Amino acid sequence: MGRIFLEYISGDVVHVCSACRTHLADNESIISKAFQGRHGRAFLFADVVNVTTGPRENRLLLTGLHVVADIYCNCCDTRLGWKYLEAYEETQKYKEGKFILEKAMIGKEEEIPSIGFREQDVTNDAIAVQ
Repeated sequence: MGRIFLEYISGDVVHVCSACRTHLADNESIISKAFQGRHGRAFLFADVVNVTTGPRENRLLLTGLHVVADIYCNCCDTRLGWKYLEAYEETQKYKEGKFILEKAMIGKEEEIPSIGFREQDVTNDAIAVQ
């Protein structure tokens, strides 16, 4: 097994893996918060880092048939959501190359200028200052 190289995101709000706190996406890359995942609400992101993709598969979702690949945290291998690889319907083409992160699988880190970062658990909105 090799060394894991992780990318760190600088920004006021960073979305992280809820299991290991690995940085995943900047809050600015959220396209929509109106998506549904396997575990409830989900967010559509333009760009995500520190993930690996599983095999391609056809999946019938609420908006029709899509080709997707599940995405996993590079650090702890938690399944976080999926990547849209192909959409068959013309109205759904905007999703191609975009990522779904399920709200239940991610958390937030917010920067407080005088303190540094604080962690915020997105699922229950509990805040712990580091």
